[in-house]
Parts: sequence; C-alpha cells; structure tokens
Amino acid sequence: MSSKNQPIGYLPDECPPFMELILFALQQIVVMFPATVLVALITGFHVSTTIFASGLATFSFILITGKKIPLYYGSSFSYIAAIASIMGAEAFSGYSLNEKISVAQFGIVMSGFVSIFAGMVIKKSGRATVDKVLPPTVTGSIAIIIGLSLASNAMTNAAAYPSLVPTGKEGLAGSLAWIIALITLISTILYSVYLKGKLSQLPILFGLFTGYIVAAVLGGITGIPFINFNTITSEGIINLPIFTFPKPSWAAVAAIMPIAIATIPESTAHIYQLHIYVNDLAKKKGSKKYAIDDKLGLNLIGDGIGDIVSGFIGGPAGTNYGENISAMALSKIFSVPVLIAASIITMIIACFTPLINAVYSIPTAVIGGLSIYLFGIIAAQGITIIMDKKVDMFNSKNLAVIAVILIIGLGGSFGFDGGMIPMFGIEFPAIASAAVSGIVLNLLLSIGEKPEALIEKQIAE
Repeated sequence: MSSKNQPIGYLPDECPPFMELILFALQQIVVMFPATVLVALITGFHVSTTIFASGLATFSFILITGKKIPLYYGSSFSYIAAIASIMGAEAFSGYSLNEKISVAQFGIVMSGFVSIFAGMVIKKSGRATVDKVLPPTVTGSIAIIIGLSLASNAMTNAAAYPSLVPTGKEGLAGSLAWIIALITLISTILYSVYLKGKLSQLPILFGLFTGYIVAAVLGGITGIPFINFNTITSEGIINLPIFTFPKPSWAAVAAIMPIAIATIPESTAHIYQLHIYVNDLAKKKGSKKYAIDDKLGLNLIGDGIGDIVSGFIGGPAGTNYGENISAMALSKIFSVPVLIAASIITMIIACFTPLINAVYSIPTAVIGGLSIYLFGIIAAQGITIIMDKKVDMFNSKNLAVIAVILIIGLGGSFGFDGGMIPMFGIEFPAIASAAVSGIVLNLLLSIGEKPEALIEKQIAE
C-alpha cells in the first residue's frame, strides 16, 4: 500500500511528530476540561487542584498500565452525590473547606482499592467470567445511558450565556448563545466528515476555534461578554494548586467507597469501545491486532491507582473518560504519547493562572455545541459494542437486560434531582443502579443456560 493511500491515524504505540503531538494533546484537554471542572465546582473541591490531579492521575494510569491503554482520567459524575453528602454533612459543619475536602479524600482513596481489588479478581478469573458478568448487553447499554444521560448538560450548556449581560439584552444573549452553539456543532461535524489528511485529525479543536471566533465577533458587536479572561483573579502568574491530604473518616468510606463497584461496568464499556475503534484502524493500516479488551483487569487497577493519586492530593474521584474516547474515534488518534503529553500540559495549566483563564474563556455555548456531538458519540459507541458482539436482539433475555438498564438509567437521570432515585428511604445513583440491576438480572436469567460454546457444538452436530 502506498503512503498516499495509507489510512490517517495513530495507534497506541505510535508517536506523532512534536507539533502534531502538542495539537492532539490540546484537543484531548479541551474535551476533558468541562466535565472535570464541573465536578470540582459542584462538589466544592479546588478547581486548580482538580485539574492538576486529573493530569497526574492520567500520567500514573498510563505508567501503571505499561503504556498499553490510551485512556484519559477525569473527574467522575458518579461520585458527585456521595462526595456532596460528605461536604454538606451536619457532622462536619464546623470544618473549614479544606478540612471537609480532607475527609472526603479518605473515602476517595479507599474507593481506589475497590477498583484495584476488582481488577485483580478479573485478571485471575479470566475473560470467560468477565463476559458472563459483564456481557455486551450490559456494557453496551451502560455506554448508551452514559452518553444520553449527559444530553441535558449538553443542551443547557448550548443555551447558556454570560451572567453579566447588559440589562434588556437577555433575550438577545440567549439567541446568540444558540447561534454560537449551532455553528460550533455544525462546523465540528463538517470538519470531521469532510476534512482530509492531517487536518481530519483535529475536528474538535477546529470546531472550538470556529465557535470561539464567532462568539468573539458577536460579543464585540453586541457588547455581550461571551469571552472573559478574568475568571480567576490573582496577583501572580504562577500559583501552585492547594494540596490537601486525607483525614481518616468511616463516614466518608461508607458514603464514597461503594460507588467504585458501580463504575466497573462503565470502565468495561470504555475498554470494549476502545478495542473496537483501535483495531478498526489497525486493520485498515495492516497493523497487528491490539488485545485491549483483554486488559480490563489492568484497566481497573490503573483506574484505582488514579483514584488514590487524585484523592491523596485533593482531587475528586474519577474514571477514564468516554468524551476522550469519542475524540479519539473522530480523529483516529489513539497514541499513548499524546495522552502523556496531555497529562503533562494539564498539570502545567493548573499552575499558571493565565492558562487557566484562557481555558475558562471558552464560552459555555461553544462547549455545549461540542458536547452535543461528543456525548451523542458516547451513546453511539454503546450501540457499536452491541453490534460488534452480534447480540441477538430477538432473544428475550437480552431484550430484558437492555430494557431495564436503559429505563432505570435514563428515567432515573432525568426523573429525579441530581439523578438520584429515591427508594426505600435511600437515594441511589441512577446509572449505578441501572448497571447493578442489569448485571443481577442477566445473572439470574442465565441460571441453567447452556454455555455458548456447547450450544454451537450441538448445532454443528
């Protein structure tokens, strides 16, 4: 195959030239930034510390997994309610902000050990056990509800306009926000579909720049401050994040640690998504096959290490990001060196006030336009898992598992405040509840079921 016809993209063990490396790394940062920062804002954690922890945890994850799994670690929405319950608990009402964070940190660190233990069990039990407990009906459905549960975030961001709008211009600001979001969305889609060669690898960054320029022009004409470079005020250019350290608390362990169990199906879905897209590119490039789906146990161990690293210095609990997988699927950039660069740049950004303000200056409407596309791709990747594994959609058991996961996950996310389902006097996270319900239902319906290999043998006979 000539180089002219060689498919564009980079596999996990391939490294782009330096300037491309930096651009691809920036694209990964842009994708992870909104959700990671939002978790910090909701939970009350320090933003700069959360950003730094994200980069450090990603770097640690990549090293622990032997540079074999190209995933980015960011703050997880699954833990928000549990962390918020500790931060707002009456028992800690007399504590300072940093003391409350320290208490929550202990639960976050301990949750990391749950993921590590689960990863070790999966590595020992083998692929057959994983497929039995977490079949594609579960992992694919989880990926779908993760993407769709974020739909409201994408749409509300697309409609958002600055709070400091001149009196009488609120209606205009709302309309312009939608124009900015739609131009961002449409341009990103056009870039991803029609750009060729090297340019096709940067659709998200180009879409962001397009939306940013539109926001700057409209803001300049109307006087509406869509772009603001003074979100964080500080006398110095360099400001190190505020690092806090865990303070032992059984309350934090009880509230936060169990959430790690519910994130396992999410991590499994991410690994399977990554496996499909990486090997699609590898096949087109005539390269070796990458056995990423066999590294689920290693991924969970790395995820747990990420929680411990992040929690130890004052960052929220996290997980590997579906948004970043979406960006990789669009750009065909699965390079581990790109993620290493992204993690290092993220840590640098966290220490420089002007850089943090530059990222914060991206209008929320622009983020909304990008999110509509990226969150939708996460959901579409769930469908890809189900299709790739050739799930029988006429099988009653499969339909039952998928149906229960979709309705509990989506109904719970949109039907109750904070996506917390009130039941029996307790509130349960919607996505976690959907995952656990799907796993349990699948196992119950599998009792007495013949192994697939035996069925195929009997058919052949």
